[in-house]
Amino acid sequence: MPERTMLGRTMLGRTKMLKRMGMQWPIIQAPMAGVSTPRLAAEVSKAGGLGSIGVGATDADGARRMITELQALTDRTFNVNVFVHPTPTHDAARESAWREWLTPHFQAFEATPPARLDTLYTSVADDPDMQAMLLETRPPVVSFHFGLPSRDFIRALKEAGIWLMATATHPEEARAIERAGLDAIVAQGFEAGGHRGMFDPKAADTQLSTAVLTRQLVDATHLPIIAAGGIMNGEAIAAALANGAVAAQLGTAFIACPESSADAAYRDALAGPAAHDTRMTSIVSGRPARILANRFVSLMEDPSCPAPPDYPLTYAAGKALNAAARSQGDTGFGAQWAGQGAPLARAMPAGELMAILGKEYRMACRAMSLRR
Repeated sequence: MPERTMLGRTMLGRTKMLKRMGMQWPIIQAPMAGVSTPRLAAEVSKAGGLGSIGVGATDADGARRMITELQALTDRTFNVNVFVHPTPTHDAARESAWREWLTPHFQAFEATPPARLDTLYTSVADDPDMQAMLLETRPPVVSFHFGLPSRDFIRALKEAGIWLMATATHPEEARAIERAGLDAIVAQGFEAGGHRGMFDPKAADTQLSTAVLTRQLVDATHLPIIAAGGIMNGEAIAAALANGAVAAQLGTAFIACPESSADAAYRDALAGPAAHDTRMTSIVSGRPARILANRFVSLMEDPSCPAPPDYPLTYAAGKALNAAARSQGDTGFGAQWAGQGAPLARAMPAGELMAILGKEYRMACRAMSLRR
């Protein structure tokens, strides 16, 4: 695509999105299930961005409560993110091997692994109650992670006037999102914290950086592209938009805000040496995810480590081990997700952070114009 045509399309897409969402800044706060809260999302939206909540780790009733709370805190546009992972397949031999391998680590905290690994999180594709709740509450934006739901559900959401987007980690996933009729694509680079949004976690990961993936998806599709991964300040937001994105999605940048639900141990780790050492691992949940280096992550270096069970079955064991460790005062087994930009995290209220990000973004745009 000719550069001028691409630039014009990007600027038009950005203008349309900001106008529709009532956004002052091209900044989206990542959903971060388990970390984002209605209060955090509300503060971001009120400050001119798009706040998000992740409801993939709760059921329909829990999600409804979060949406209702968020609606009470702001009348601005917000995003509700759901998981669309494949239904896990139980493999008795693999699950038994996993529990056996973890047994000594549980015993160190006077505990035993769970007798059965349950499906903690239900995919929205398998959850008619969650689907019905979303169609009833009609959040302004719904986003999908790990894949796409049925065409019928997508059609129903669109008919309800809901703006839809989904995560892609390589061009083929992005083309599938476009074919499904969604409105935008989140380009999740390898730098991003938390779970990779890969549709098939068993497929080879191309590990494309945010910058490279953004450019490829702008070229491969006609949908607005939202850059995600390693973006922590206004300069990086401006750089993402210069690469063709219509907006930037920031997650790790908001974890240190007091409105997030990150506990003290998570905040301390984010502010310490671990921020400079994030790892991509499947050991915690069964799917590739970027996490701050801790005692749990170091277990993957054990050559006897077997293949983990399917997501989210592995998560059942991981959460149980973390609970056992915390009961003994050890916080080194928590799922402290973070991206490679973690050392740049700033601990301040979300509204203040948004104001600073906006100022940095504006100054960076001016500097780019002067250099041209």
